This record gives sequence, C-alpha cells and structure tokens, in this order.
Amino acid sequence: MRAVVQRVLKANVFVEERELCSIGKGLLVFVAIGKGDNENSVKYMANKIVGLRIFPDNDKGSSCSVVDVNGEILLVSQFTLYGDVRKGKRPSFSDAMDSENAKKFYEMLIEEIKKYNIPVKTGEFQKMMKINLVNDGPYTILLDSDKQF
Repeated sequence: MRAVVQRVLKANVFVEERELCSIGKGLLVFVAIGKGDNENSVKYMANKIVGLRIFPDNDKGSSCSVVDVNGEILLVSQFTLYGDVRKGKRPSFSDAMDSENAKKFYEMLIEEIKKYNIPVKTGEFQKMMKINLVNDGPYTILLDSDKQF
C-alpha cells in the first residue's frame, strides 16, 4: 500500500462538478492498494497516517500528529501511485491490486483510521475527481507498507 500524505489548511473533492466533501486543517491522503497488500498493510498504514508528527508545536518544531491538532483526514483512492515508468514512458500499473479487491482494502483503511476517533472524509472510489487543496508548508510525505521508501 502506498500513500502520499499532504499537510493541508483545507481541501475539497469534486465529482461530476459537485462538491463531494471538504476538510479544514488536517491531512489529504492519496492511497493506492498493491497486489501484495493484506490486513497488516491496512493496520500499518492507518497507524502511520494517524501517528505522523508533521504538525507544528508551540516551539515551531513538528512534533504533533493530526490527532493532537484535532485535524481531519481526507482519504482519496489513487491507483496511479503504483505507476511504474522504469521501462519506457507509459506507466504500467501491473503492481496495483484489481479494483474489486482494492475497494475492500480501501474501505478497511477508512474504518481502521476511524478507530482513532478522527473525522475521515473520502473521495469516491473509481471516479474521476477534482481535488483542491491548500498545502501547508508545503509538507508532503511518501509512505509504503512494504517500506520501499
């Protein structure tokens, strides 16, 4: 499982020209499910996302998590995070899980994050979306449950 986590001041998602949801201060998380992912991948990713200490504290350091700052999470499925362009210029998505199974793991991840009592909003699985965000920093982190980066 891969994720791109961005600290945001606000973000919103549009599907078919209508606003689906929005958040204030928190995390915008783009997530992709890979072929080898399982329940342990879900738990690992939820724990990492919720526990990331990337929000400033009073001393101008970054030692607070989204929980500490009463932030929100906007989770958006994005299988293209598994795009492999090592050969040629057209991405191969062969390492991404098939959509039927990926949706199950995506929903599991949503439920796992909710266990931390954090407001979670989501994009719509397998839909074309427009996402607006105000990146705070910018501060962007890459996560991989296989720990490849």
